[in-house]
Amino acid sequence: MRKIFWITLLLCSFNMAFASELRTLKWEEMVPADAPPLPPPSALHDLNQLADILAAESGPAAEQQHPNAPVVPELDGLQVKLPGYIVPLVIDDNSRITEFLLVPYFGACIHVPPPPSNQIVYVHSEGGVAMGDMWQPYWIEGKLSVESFSSDIADTGYRAEAEQIYPYVFDSPAVY
Repeated sequence: MRKIFWITLLLCSFNMAFASELRTLKWEEMVPADAPPLPPPSALHDLNQLADILAAESGPAAEQQHPNAPVVPELDGLQVKLPGYIVPLVIDDNSRITEFLLVPYFGACIHVPPPPSNQIVYVHSEGGVAMGDMWQPYWIEGKLSVESFSSDIADTGYRAEAEQIYPYVFDSPAVY
C-alpha cells in the first residue's frame, strides 16, 4: 500500500510539473492550421496627409475586420509566454495599465483596423504596466484561456492572466 502511495505521489508531481511548463507561443500558432488566410491589415491613413491624420485621432475607432476568427481550442489552459504590444483598456489610480489588449504589432487597433480576434489577447494583470512604458513590446507570462472578450476597441478570442510582464529585448545582430 505504501508503495502505491509513493508511485501516485510521483505521478501527480510529474503531471503538475508537466502541466505548468511554460510554452513560448507564436502568434501564428493561435490561428487554426485549416483556417483560411486573412488579408494583411490595411492602413487607415495616407501619411502624406499628416494634418488630417492628427485631426482624425479623436474620431471613431476602426471597425475590426474579423471579430469572430477561429481559435485553437488546444491552447486553453496552457501556461504561455507571448510577445506583443499593449493597447490600454483600464488604467488604475497609480497610472498603471492593469487591463489591456495584447496585439502582435505596433499600432494595431489604433492606426489600422484591429487584427482578427484570434490575434488579440485580453490580458489582466494585478501589477500592471506603467503608462509611460506602453510603447515598447513586452513578454507576458501566464495562463491562456480560449475565451472571448469584447471591448469598444475590438473583440478577442483569447484571455490571459499575466503573472509576469517584462520588456521584450530585441537581439540585434552584430554590425561588421
